Amino acid sequence: MPVAAPELVLASVRQPGETESTDIHITQGVVTRITAAEQRPDDASPAGASMTGTRVVDCGGRNVIPGLWDEHVHMTQWAMAANRIDLSHAASARNAVEVVRSSLEDRPGGNRRKDENDGGTGPTLVGVGFRDAVWADVPSLAMLDAVTHGVPSALISHDLHCVWLNSAAARRYGVEVDAGGLLREDAAFALTRELGRLPDAVVDAWVGDAARKAAARGVVGIVDFEMTWNRDVWLRRINGGFGSLRVEAGVYPEHLDRARLEAMRTGQDIPGGNGLLRVGPLKVLIDGSLNTRTAYCVDPYPHGGRGLLTVSEPELLALLVRAREAGFVPAVHAIGDAANQVALNAFEAAGIRGRIEHAQFVRQEDFARFGRLGLTASVQPAHALDDRDAADANWGDRTDRAFPLRSLLAAGATLVLGSDAPVAPLDPWAAMSAATTRSSRDGRAPWHPEQAITREEALAASARGRSRIRVGDPADIAVLDDDPLSVPDEVFSSMPVAATLVAGRFTFGGGLTHDDGTGDDGGMVASGS
Repeated sequence: MPVAAPELVLASVRQPGETESTDIHITQGVVTRITAAEQRPDDASPAGASMTGTRVVDCGGRNVIPGLWDEHVHMTQWAMAANRIDLSHAASARNAVEVVRSSLEDRPGGNRRKDENDGGTGPTLVGVGFRDAVWADVPSLAMLDAVTHGVPSALISHDLHCVWLNSAAARRYGVEVDAGGLLREDAAFALTRELGRLPDAVVDAWVGDAARKAAARGVVGIVDFEMTWNRDVWLRRINGGFGSLRVEAGVYPEHLDRARLEAMRTGQDIPGGNGLLRVGPLKVLIDGSLNTRTAYCVDPYPHGGRGLLTVSEPELLALLVRAREAGFVPAVHAIGDAANQVALNAFEAAGIRGRIEHAQFVRQEDFARFGRLGLTASVQPAHALDDRDAADANWGDRTDRAFPLRSLLAAGATLVLGSDAPVAPLDPWAAMSAATTRSSRDGRAPWHPEQAITREEALAASARGRSRIRVGDPADIAVLDDDPLSVPDEVFSSMPVAATLVAGRFTFGGGLTHDDGTGDDGGMVASGS
């Protein structure tokens, strides 16, 4: 259990849909009582406030919900993205290189031709977030070389499955590229890891900042699928003062034998993690992505090909059997409908429950198998809106089964929501808004609104099935300024969060009025959070 305040009362709160206020009593990080808020004058303390060691926070009738989880994050990549060139708004390859040109010109000394003659010894310019699947033109090596003048430059696509290089970066990192300048899938992942080799102190500071921002959105935990041996990274961060979030650190197949030797199992508390760190699932990627047109599909893409199956069905079955024997819950990345079919076949043959990450495109005949096999669909609703044009262009008249949240729920799948940050922002309210409206408020009609889910369903899918706070729950709580079940859509998507608690400890304070009447946080935000 994370270090928790010994006793705390959240006074005068409401659970969504309720009109009567209650007081939530928390002891050693667990909800121990929920009592009716007594009628009292404004200057009186709630019942129990006089007990030694009890801290009382007057929430002023605000709403409380179980703390939110992002079930699919690449935390280091997300933290780095905030410190790289943003290409997410580039409408074409030409537009993207103009953003790069402008960024280079803004550097000290500008984009000087002499950089071409210095051996490329300066730092690599890194951009993130481009979406070439919807561009009318195509990236090329020559196009990027023309604006970078020998400055090593690498642009990472929004889905992380593709990197666009210039010649100087290809030389620096010893990779071969064709006239397009693109690396895809495993080659792209390997280079992305290289681009992330920065001093630990720098990256950890960025991660801490990103985690504090997540806590300010009501997030209490993440499942981190960073492509590395992640346990030791998080132990270092927690020992260095990180305390904003719970973390479940995923393991990849190349590290499964090491994890078994160290007796690690999914869900296990990791010693030295201050109660915040657990072993996550075994992450297995078996296909690519929609934007990179490598998601493995039954029907060919308009440009040809069906995408890539990077792990065969027999290989996946063998991995799932190993996961079962080692006590790991598998989390299988499957985006295309053929990839989901392969994943379902392997889960059925292995006789193991687990997760399918993304499940973006599913055959009609396969929905029922999610429920029958007891699988969890770990989905990222914001992708439905970000990728609607790419889906329409590549999956044509079959998009009624793309990003199929309602169909998955109706089939009996357990639905959990995430962002896949940095592919989408680490903000559960943006994800829940996309799931419930299928609209990005850009003036366009909702995209396949028949696949929307309700707010109640979205909240539960963002809080590990918890729909309300109950006695005995861990005191992982978000305090909201409004009732999430009744506010307008535009408020729901950017829901004001007043405070967030992990195990009864404030990780974000939000200026609540405390029992001393000062209106500040009273020191309740823990050091290092």
